[in-house]
This record gives sequence, C-alpha cells and structure tokens, in this order.
Amino acid sequence: MAEVRVENLTKTYGPLKALDAVTLDFRDGGFFGLLGPSGSGKTTLLRAIAGFVIPDDGRVLIGGEPVERVPVEAREIGMVFQSYALFPNMTVADNVAFGLDVRRIRGAERDRRVKDVLDLVQLGDLGQRKPHQLSGGQKQRVAMARAIVTRPRVLLLDEPLSALDKALRVEMQVELKRIQREVGITTIFVTHDQEEALTLSDEIGILRNGRLVRHGPPREVYNNPRDAFTARFLGEANLFSGSLEAGGLRLPDGALIPGATTAMVAVRPENVQVSASEPSGPIRLRAEIRRRIFAGAMGTLILDRHGEPIKAIARDSEFAELPDNGRVWLSWREGSAIPVENAPN
Repeated sequence: MAEVRVENLTKTYGPLKALDAVTLDFRDGGFFGLLGPSGSGKTTLLRAIAGFVIPDDGRVLIGGEPVERVPVEAREIGMVFQSYALFPNMTVADNVAFGLDVRRIRGAERDRRVKDVLDLVQLGDLGQRKPHQLSGGQKQRVAMARAIVTRPRVLLLDEPLSALDKALRVEMQVELKRIQREVGITTIFVTHDQEEALTLSDEIGILRNGRLVRHGPPREVYNNPRDAFTARFLGEANLFSGSLEAGGLRLPDGALIPGATTAMVAVRPENVQVSASEPSGPIRLRAEIRRRIFAGAMGTLILDRHGEPIKAIARDSEFAELPDNGRVWLSWREGSAIPVENAPN
C-alpha cells in the first residue's frame, strides 16, 4: 500500500480551471472521500492520480515517488467506475481474473488469487455465473474484486454506488468499508452523496471551482465547516448574518445571537428548537411555519423568517402540538451557532 500526495495540481481546459493548485495528502491505508458540486474538479483530481489526466502543473506522488510521467498501467492502481464495465461473455471468475491475465499470472496462482478475492467480497460460490445472472450489488462486488485482485497500491472509486437503489447502496456502503479495512488499501473515492461520504470516509476533501476549500475528518469538517459553502454543502445549515457588537451578532431585525464571534453563523437544522411559547433562554427568534414534512419518525419544518427560509429537523412527535401554519419561536442550545465566513468564489 502507499500514501498518495498531490502538490499544487493544476489543470485547465481552455478558460476553465478544472484544478487550481490543489495540494492534498491521502494517508497510507486510509479511506478518503472527495466531495463537490458538478464541475468542482473532484473527478479530474481522481483521474489525474490515476494517470488518465495529465496536469498542466504540479506533482502526483505515490509512495513518495512522482508518477506524472508514469503510464496508467504502471502506477499500480485499481479503479472502479460508475458503471460496472463487466465483460458480459465472461464468467465472474474470468472477469475478476482479467487483470491477472494481462499481467500473465497463470495457473494455480491465478486461481488462488481469484478464489481469495471472491471469498473476500462474499461471492465465492458465484464464480461460474455470467454478469446478467447477478444483482446490481453483486455486480458491484465483482467490479471491486477485479480492482483489488492485482494487489494495487491505491484503489480509486468514481461514484461506485451511484447506480444502486437507496437500500442496496446503504448495504454496499457497509460492505465497501469492510473490504477496504480487510485489505488495508489506500482508497480515494468520489461521491455526490454527502451521507455516503460521512459514513465511509476517514477524511473528506471538499472542492469548489477547482479549489480545495476544506478537508479533514468528517466530524471535524461537519462541526467546523469554516465557510458558508462548506456548511451548506456538507449537510444542511441555516445561515444568519448581521453586524458584530460587544454582546454577539445583531441581526437586521434587532434580534441578538449572543456569543457570536463572526458576522455570519450557521445552525444545523437538527439543532433548531421550535416552540409555540417563548423560550426562556437568551436566543429567541420569531418565524412562521410554511410547510411540515412527515418522514416517518423524523419530521421537518420549513419556516420563514423575514423572507429567509429556515429548516428544523426533529422527531415528528416534537412538532405535534405546533400549528400547521402560524408564528412560532426558534432557539438553540449554546454552542450550536457555528462561526463561518462568506463562501469563497
């Protein structure tokens, strides 16, 4: 296995700067998620590490060695794409063995490696089936097995679970994490699913307009996003802005958020408390309920405060006595207002 590092990686396509001096470390044996909106540069970064994209500037290092001039097939990288890309005329075992065949690994060694990796992905008894006889989750496992059977130093995943339905995607998240932990391979994956990134990753990196705007352990980034874009992109956030004064943040309507140290704060919807009666604490904001969303045990309120939407999430029973429409009070516990700066361009 190997550590991966990119240094000042830059790539332009005409006037578009797909990567803008990105520097990032992917530690040996870690599971790193890359997040960002469409066009943010996350897939370009992944493909530059793989060797499918040649950067205009900067370096890619694998195991401490620069690989910008090393061809794709010599980088010892396994890759799983959004589509399974299985050969329909081959059995599962032969699909998995494809990389070994290319490397001229034959006979007992080939068969042993295929058996071991199929057992690892829990498909040991399906080796003689064809891809059309498999479920979506099984096909994804075959693609994973094919990527790791050659024992690559780095595994790259480009939205590997996006083709699966929600229930199967959640199941495969557990399996993907298990496989990665058992193999111990440095893994970098691109996803648009924030929940998936939080579930799987040891660390995450968030890109916007080709630039890395935030990275770190998921809990740290979620609880301390630093800027408004990250706060809203990773999870959801209600933003409040105004002017700083000695007592805290003064909102345009005169309400005060005590203890604030920046001119903008973010409050996660799960931390917003909604009540029909005025709360006793120092934070008391007025808002109007616009919509109630039922989603089983959890409920969501969409509220309006001076034309700005606010979201609150809690157990649906906590909202039971609130009016369907009408004025309510908002509050949150001390420390729930996260200091953030304006989002970078």
